[in-house]
This record gives sequence, C-alpha cells and structure tokens, in this order.
Amino acid sequence: MSELGTEANPLRVAIIGSGPSGFYAADPLLKQTDLVIQVDMYDRLPTPYGLVRGGVAPDHPKIKSVSKVYDKTAANPNFRFYGNVELGKDISHEELKQHYHAIVYAVGSQTDRRLGIPGEDLHGSYPATEFVAWYNAHPDFCHLTFDLSQESVAVIGNGNVAMDVVRILASSYEELRQTDIADYALEALRNSKVKDIYMLGRRGPAQAAFTNPELKEFGELAEADVVISPEAAAADAVSRAALDANPDSAVEKNLKVMAEYAQRPLSGKPKRIHMIFLVSPTEIEGENDHVTAIKLVENQLQAGSDGSLKARATDKTFTLPVGLVFRSIGYMGVPLEGIPFDQRSATIPNAQGRVIDPETKTPVVGEYVVGWIKRGPSGIIGTNRPDSVETVEKLLEDVPTLSALDPTQASRESMEALIKSRQPDYVTYEDWLLLDQIERENGQLQNRPRIKFSRIEDMLVALKKVKSSQVSNPVS
Repeated sequence: MSELGTEANPLRVAIIGSGPSGFYAADPLLKQTDLVIQVDMYDRLPTPYGLVRGGVAPDHPKIKSVSKVYDKTAANPNFRFYGNVELGKDISHEELKQHYHAIVYAVGSQTDRRLGIPGEDLHGSYPATEFVAWYNAHPDFCHLTFDLSQESVAVIGNGNVAMDVVRILASSYEELRQTDIADYALEALRNSKVKDIYMLGRRGPAQAAFTNPELKEFGELAEADVVISPEAAAADAVSRAALDANPDSAVEKNLKVMAEYAQRPLSGKPKRIHMIFLVSPTEIEGENDHVTAIKLVENQLQAGSDGSLKARATDKTFTLPVGLVFRSIGYMGVPLEGIPFDQRSATIPNAQGRVIDPETKTPVVGEYVVGWIKRGPSGIIGTNRPDSVETVEKLLEDVPTLSALDPTQASRESMEALIKSRQPDYVTYEDWLLLDQIERENGQLQNRPRIKFSRIEDMLVALKKVKSSQVSNPVS
C-alpha cells in the first residue's frame, strides 16, 4: 500500500452535515498542498448549508450570502456532496469506517431546550426552532400550522433567534414578500391577527444576548411600535457596577437604543413589541388544552462569587394573557448511533475536536467533531471557522495514525456504489445548483429572491424534470 495522502492512496474524509462548520472543515482539508485529500460531505436533506438555509431569518439576505464561499469549496474536484442520504438509515457508522480514514461530525444542535414548567405541552406552546424552521421551508416542519388568529404572543428568551421570531411576527406583508420566506408562511402571516408580542428576558437589558443590529431593526419595522418603560430599559445598580468594572461597548450601545425606544412616542401602528426583562415563566395556563396565559415571576439580579450576574426569583408574580408561546432558550444536540455522547452538555465529548471515548478517556482514532455538536450552541456563523480549523489541525496531526486504519474499501467508487444501492435518489452538488436555479427563477416570476422548495418529493420531481429536459434538448 502506498503512502496515505497520495494520488494512489488519497486520505478519505467523510463530513456528516453540510452547515457552516462542515464547509469550514472541508475547505482547509482540500487546500492541503502536501496531501491528496478526498472529502465526501453528507446531509440527510437534499439541500446544503444547514442553518444558513434553514435557520437564518429570511429578511437577512446578507448573512445568507456566505453560501457563495461554500460553493467555491464545493467546486474543488476532490469534493463530493451526497444529499438526501441519512446516517443510520441509508448508511451506517460501521460502513463509513470501512470507506474512510476519518469521519467529521458536523450535525449541529438539532433540538431545543425545554422550560420544565407546567403547561409547556399545551397546544399553542412551541419551541422557537419549529417556528423558525417552518417559515424557512424546512422539509421536516413545512406541515406544521400555528394559530396566528391569536392577538397576543409571548416569546421567551432574548437571543437573536428570539429576535427573529418577534420580528417575523411583527413584520408587514410587504416587508416579508421581499424575502425568501416559505410561500405558505408568507400567506399565513399575511392573515395574522397578532397585535401584541411580549419578549421576555430572564435577566436585565444589560445581559440580553441579542446584538445591536437586530435590536435596531425593531425600530425600523413598518407596522410595529416598540414598547419598553424607561425603568426596564436602564441597567440596574448591580449591572451598572459590573459594567463600570468591565466596560462593554456592545452592551452600552444596546442600552442606548433601548433608552431611545423608551422615549419614543407610540405612533399607533397595528402591532406592538413589548420588551420585558427580569421575568421567568413558572406556568403556561390553558383552557381546553390550549394556551390562554403565561404566569411569570419577577426576578432580581445578584452578583455571584465568580462575578457573573444571576437572576433570582422574588415573591412577585403576574400573568400575561396570551394565545401563543414560543420558547427560545437554547439548542441541544442529539445522540448519533454508535458515537459517544455527553447527555449533560448535549455534545459529542472531545478534546480540541478529537472524539473522546468516555470509558477510556482517550481519542477514538479517526473520529472528529466540529461546530455546535462540538462546543454547544454558541457564537455566530463565523465562529465556526476557527472551531473547524482547530479540529482539522488535529486531524492532520493524526495522519500517521490514520494510515494504520486501512479501511477495506477506501475508494470513492466503492462508496458511491453503496450509496446508489441504498438511496438512488441521492442529490449531488450539481443537482443542488439546479434546484437553486429553479428556486431563483420561480422567485423572479413573483418579484421575490426565490421560492423555496419545502418538500423533498417536490425537489426530486423538479430535478428529474429538468434533467429529462436537458437530455431531450441537449445544447448544440
């Protein structure tokens, strides 16, 4: 057997997941000049990009433009994309080990954290992740419906995902139709009766997790006023002391914007965004199995011994009448069959990206992890680049060890034959580019950026139709 990483014996790497962390791992691997590396990327959906497609708000097209970088990575001749292929269903972990020297898990955090309070499972109470996936045309969630006939909605959390949910609910039809929001969501939101949206934060305005651009967008909405009291917008004494000791310009900018909102007179717009801080939900109330209200306890901040500010419940409570509740308190990873998993952190245990066996506390040879499933759900899209680079550096350090694995069927042809036998409707990157073109062309007919496919069946039918047309009418 020739040396690993040569034309005769390329280093074979599988990346499970096609979101930002997966592409940021693929890119430095493919740019190695002293090693020949083949990268095969898998996704259970026919479409790549992960949360860039299914999580980024439709009214944030600039953020989505990062996908152009991923397209350049995918253009490398040593890259392959196998969409509509699911690990554990179409291919197994053991089969991957038979075909690759290294496997990189880039599956993200696929579910949400729960509140753990009474009434959380009433009709009308949802994780924000489901609403976000629904309006972004994710195939797993396109069948959902949300009762937008309700006039009052509570959104629990104040990170950027919560901001997105609030903003989409508060946006006008004209604002939304300029985006690539799912067509069925656009129609449902057009007929929405929502008037009051309560955004609830456990700690104070100085501890809010949202960023300044997202906060400013609230004040630019055509049909929504921002409602916040001067007292709620100001940092309390404990927060001010902490800021004086450790100045934070981003926090000060947020406080300045919220202070301006507090002074801004209401203009009579049909919707209102109520920003409420220092409250925690204790119960979601309902009648006939449907949400009718949310019970809240008021909090106060206390400085911990480690310098952090923690919210402590008081004996003061109040109830908000609402018909819908969205919780946005964080994402969680889910276990993969045959892969170590830490239930407490909801991540794959690792040391700088090397998967760790929980029994032996040593690295699992040839197994790596990147992104949220590596470090937990933190940071923005760009945060994934250095995270993935760190993992790739460890993988490259391990090449002498990987050469000892000697997978029995380490050839692209062998793997592709297996995929075809298990999932003949797998989607290549060239197929995805065709789907992308179709979505854009369909969007142009309605003066929109794109009309997204939301059902896998429709994607496959569209691809077959285009390919059939290309065969029938070859370019001369």
